[in-house]
Amino acid sequence: MGSIDYKFEGWLGLDKSASEGNMQWAEFEPKPWEETDVDIKVSHCGICGSDIHTLRSGWGPTLYPCCVGHEIVGTAVRVGSKAVGGIKVGDRVGVGAQSDSCQGRKGDCEACASGMENYCAVHHVGTYNGTHVNGGKSYGGYALYNRAPSRFVVKIPDSIPSAEAAPMLCAGITTYSPLKTHGVGPGKTVGIIGLGGLGHFGVMWAKALKADRVVVISRTSAKKDDAIKMGADDFIATEEDPAWTKKHASTLDVIVCTVSSSSMPLMQYLALLRFDGTFVQVGAPEDGLPTIQQFPFILKRLKLTGSLVGSPGEIREMLQLAADQKVRSWVQEIPMKDANRAIVDMESGNPRYRYVLVNEPDGPVKAGL
Repeated sequence: MGSIDYKFEGWLGLDKSASEGNMQWAEFEPKPWEETDVDIKVSHCGICGSDIHTLRSGWGPTLYPCCVGHEIVGTAVRVGSKAVGGIKVGDRVGVGAQSDSCQGRKGDCEACASGMENYCAVHHVGTYNGTHVNGGKSYGGYALYNRAPSRFVVKIPDSIPSAEAAPMLCAGITTYSPLKTHGVGPGKTVGIIGLGGLGHFGVMWAKALKADRVVVISRTSAKKDDAIKMGADDFIATEEDPAWTKKHASTLDVIVCTVSSSSMPLMQYLALLRFDGTFVQVGAPEDGLPTIQQFPFILKRLKLTGSLVGSPGEIREMLQLAADQKVRSWVQEIPMKDANRAIVDMESGNPRYRYVLVNEPDGPVKAGL
């Protein structure tokens, strides 16, 4: 395969304690190189709640050692001879939460055949904590380099700064995809539950898609000013207004819920939907969703559905919308060497609204890690 003059090193979770800020910096072995691959020198990597769930085995047993991070932006430093997408060495590129799928290689997969690789049921591979089709392990972007199949590597538009592009690749697409799928645009009213890393994108995408009205739903009004700056037309603070359900009943066409809580007032949220309304769950609580009752679905023909990240095609479409509509991520940049502190702060709910790790020129080790 030829030699390379760089090493794959990054923050590795060795056991469940990694989620408490105990990741260890070490070298790892990326997937075996294929001529369809791209090696990326990582400049930026967003921190996602999925990283913490995975580090503590919250969604099932993690394949330790694990290097998390699936909002990766950097420079292509090696491009295979069979790579797709027109990627060249030196291009600024990114990888989101998925980095491989069966792509029809292991049987008949309707999802991959229709350009919805994110729903591949044959061999869906997460950017970390997964096993590639060629048997190699997937490692994420809390690292100096990342290797990914070119099919899942996207070019970053010149007008989007790297730190702002990174969180779009997971948090951004996780909210863009369901909004687009369920027809959000002129004539639609939209509710976004939770104004965090995902929710803040939900507000901005809904406005960029020209929804008539966007409403943020949160427990308190602490983030109301931010929501209005992002473009929200209204804000519901559920713990501060006992009559919120009655006041806003049957006013929304689509709700995207980014909350990961088994105790959220789901039935009250459903009351906000109009006839034929759609409730999309994208948050993934470790202990599941609350119990639901049947009558809202029967009486108003409501739809309860979910959404899983987005395909490479959707990601490109989303990035172009961001460039065209000047959508700007709200990020706080943190040196890669401080990743352990950052994930603890992330778990405490401190980001406004996405932390992005930045590799300094000398790298974490030389920077005194």
